[in-house]
Amino acid sequence: MTLLLDGSKVEMTSAPDGWWIGDAEGTDYGYLIDDATDPRPDPRSRRQPDGVHGLSRVYDPASYDWADIAWTGRQIAGGVIYELHIGTFTPEGTLDSAIERLDHLADLGITHVEVLPVNGFNGTHNWGYDGVLWYTVQETYGGPEAYQRFVDACHARGLAVIQDVVYNHLGPSGNYLPEYGPYLHEASANTWGSSLNLDGEHSDTVRKYILDNALMWLRDYHVDGLRLDAVHALVDSRAVNLLEELAEEVAVLSAHVRRPLTLIAESDLNDPRMIRPIEANGFGIDAQWSDDFHHALHVNLTGETTGYYEDFDSVKALATVIEQGFFHARELSTFRGRTHGRAIDRERTPTWRLVTFAQDHDQIGNRAIGDRLTATLDENHLALAALILLTAPSTPMLFMGEEWAASTPWQFFTSHPEEELGEATAKGRIAEFERMGWDPDVVPDPQDPETFQRSKLDWSELDDEAHSRMLRLYQRLIALRRETPELTDPRFTTVVTEFDEDARWLIVRRGPIAVAVNLSDDVVRLDLQGRVLLATDPGADTAEGLELPAASGAVIDTRS
Repeated sequence: MTLLLDGSKVEMTSAPDGWWIGDAEGTDYGYLIDDATDPRPDPRSRRQPDGVHGLSRVYDPASYDWADIAWTGRQIAGGVIYELHIGTFTPEGTLDSAIERLDHLADLGITHVEVLPVNGFNGTHNWGYDGVLWYTVQETYGGPEAYQRFVDACHARGLAVIQDVVYNHLGPSGNYLPEYGPYLHEASANTWGSSLNLDGEHSDTVRKYILDNALMWLRDYHVDGLRLDAVHALVDSRAVNLLEELAEEVAVLSAHVRRPLTLIAESDLNDPRMIRPIEANGFGIDAQWSDDFHHALHVNLTGETTGYYEDFDSVKALATVIEQGFFHARELSTFRGRTHGRAIDRERTPTWRLVTFAQDHDQIGNRAIGDRLTATLDENHLALAALILLTAPSTPMLFMGEEWAASTPWQFFTSHPEEELGEATAKGRIAEFERMGWDPDVVPDPQDPETFQRSKLDWSELDDEAHSRMLRLYQRLIALRRETPELTDPRFTTVVTEFDEDARWLIVRRGPIAVAVNLSDDVVRLDLQGRVLLATDPGADTAEGLELPAASGAVIDTRS
């Protein structure tokens, strides 16, 4: 190993356990491995001013003058999460331009901003899940100091920051880790490529590479939580799972910095051990995404039943995910062709440990044309989606623009500079949906810059009355959730549902608070009386029981 520093070569000396040591001062650097003439970036690089193939640049995060000294953090319980992608959140697509829109989120009532991956990837724009330099912040977003300004600005507005991180694979371009050591597990792979070596020979160092990265975001960049991408794709046979080890390390750091630090898993397992405390033989992850909730809500609003939506074609499915948490809990999953999942212990599991959503980046972006619910549903049904989501016992998450019924799609976009890789990505995407019956001419080319441009939010829509009306509904619902203790009560045992499959109505009772939903195209009358706290349709009436117009819902205080 030779260090190339500011154009000069610095010899390095071998140390135990495969490490190399070099002592010098400089700014731009890379490593020459064996007899190579082309330098490789530092796997722990904090800056890549010339992209993931260029030299690394020294950056000291401690040089930033933080203004959030009074920030004490936010627990996720009782919170509302907002998922956004830096590159498409604003026209400019930078961290600094995102700061200019944070007041909108604070006024909406958001408590946590969840940011799609920002680590270094090849090209100018990408979803972020093809990252290869995990310790960097993408330069096209503004680099590490801009990221610190963004977090600081969020904290100034009372917004916690959750950073989406990807530890189950690396992107296809700029991944030099295999040249440094056995970081990848070639014997096992997932949908996106080779797995990380979490349990093989020399895996201690690989695990430390991941743990140190997680702690970096939380410590050096003052982030309040991490969303862990697709943890079901982590291959780890060791007695102490990586997730458990991560939970332990984060708990130690949380005690030191004296603020809550949250771990949220994206898991396809429907396994309650994910969110069970370590002392109760769990992994100790604070919360996890619940796709079951999304699927049940989506099917009941849209009627779409293809693929993995097939099992959720009933009002009962929606009632089950609200009252029980998981739908597939030792139940047949038709899409998987097998029994799936395990039931949540409702006596001991807080409801907020499940993060639920009507839309998210995957469920929109992985559709053939990246269409939001606004492309399918009318205003009444979109309002119903908001009502069900924001009164559910779980932790609600919005996808950027959802709050004003944004009409812009969010499509799959890439900017691979390598012609062969870009062509293969585009052909693979189009072929995938052609097999599902889509006309290949309507599936957007992910490499076309217009696909990226179409996916940017159009903030001018807020000037339109229909969009601003939807925004006001979201604001009222979030405020109602904050003001009504029953809606954030974390006990599953307080959640009771009633429904009629044929008439397509559902009532969710939270003590004296009842959320009534009419999913049908006809007026329904329910045996509910009390004060209407909020209704999606002004025609809702409780003079003689509750009368709900078609595709509408209401929140009732039955004590009044």
